[in-house]
Amino acid sequence: MPDFEVTHVTIHGHDVCVRTAGSGPVLLLVHGMAGSSNAWRHVMPALAERFTVVAPDLLGHGASAKPRTDYSLGAFASGLRDVLAALGHERATLVGQSLGGGIVMQFAYQFPERCERIVLVSSGGLGDEVNMLLRLLTLPGVDFLLPIACTTWLHDAGANVSGWLRRVGLGPGAHFDEVWDAYGSLSDAQTRSAFLQTLRSVIDASGQRVSALDRLYLASAIPTMIVWGDHDAIIPVHQAYETHEAIKGSRLEIFENVGHFPHCERPEQFVHVLVDFLNSTSPASVGSNLRELLRGAVS
Repeated sequence: MPDFEVTHVTIHGHDVCVRTAGSGPVLLLVHGMAGSSNAWRHVMPALAERFTVVAPDLLGHGASAKPRTDYSLGAFASGLRDVLAALGHERATLVGQSLGGGIVMQFAYQFPERCERIVLVSSGGLGDEVNMLLRLLTLPGVDFLLPIACTTWLHDAGANVSGWLRRVGLGPGAHFDEVWDAYGSLSDAQTRSAFLQTLRSVIDASGQRVSALDRLYLASAIPTMIVWGDHDAIIPVHQAYETHEAIKGSRLEIFENVGHFPHCERPEQFVHVLVDFLNSTSPASVGSNLRELLRGAVS
């Protein structure tokens, strides 16, 4: 099993934590909101046997710095470009889950010359609908309620109960673990502030406020795979089917009886479809196809 290295790179004065392992073509794994690179722990060992795996903690998340700064999709995409450059990687296949999917699409739009393929896992930015709780968290006053609701004591108590249930065979699954870890991270004031800034940059009370729908035709220039759980309670699975129809030549993988975290809930299946996708496609040419698509849009 490959050894993983936790490294820290300084990007524009801010510390970014990155997990790396393996050798070969580069896979950049981008986690979701209130998550961290640890979300990829179930699949990283198997992927690192064939690829160079790079999994950063996004700014404002995990062990990375949490400054008062720009937490838009564009800023995240630029940060990922800088992380790749700092590590000496010119191009990569990008895999993004939830918020990470929106960032991956933004990266491909801003830096097509650096993008070999994109994999969208339960991705944001593909429709208006999103879980009601996330919409409520954008409302005024939440800043004052979250410190009360997200305490270390409450999280640890819940984790203890979950651990006991798991030991007697009744424990919740990987989906719960990811949601609970995200909740626990919000007990830290800086993480909570970054979370709210990130959330409000992409969601409001009406739903998702940032959409890639009008630019999905550009994704036909890049090999694209869409992975979704048919029981996703955060972002509905019908957005996966609609996105597949909108992106010519894309591949769609629906995981049965799986929620918002296919890579955690079915890691072996996830690795299988991802490796098959990588082996059956060639990296996108360096930006030329995208330029042709944009020129074709000029009337």
